[in-house]
Amino acid sequence: MGLIVWILIGALAGWITSKIVGTDDDQGWLMNIVLGIAGALVGGFVWGLVTDGEFDMGFNIGSLLIAILGGLIISYLARFLRGGTHGGNTAHQ
Repeated sequence: MGLIVWILIGALAGWITSKIVGTDDDQGWLMNIVLGIAGALVGGFVWGLVTDGEFDMGFNIGSLLIAILGGLIISYLARFLRGGTHGGNTAHQ
């Protein structure tokens, strides 16, 4: 049951992240889940570096916010590496 809950948390965090960065139309529910789970890993890692401690990874609003923060880091890093301004789709006129 715990795995299902974390997949749902990942989906929610990924969806919120994609809404913030404006990529929700470009990615589906599976990418939202992947982004949310990857965001939780990155966010937890960054949190550990900043606070010199571990984060309580229980189901709470803090873990959701950490996952969203990690998702934002991943999204903006991907955007920077692609050189685009929105999902890699840049129009040249």
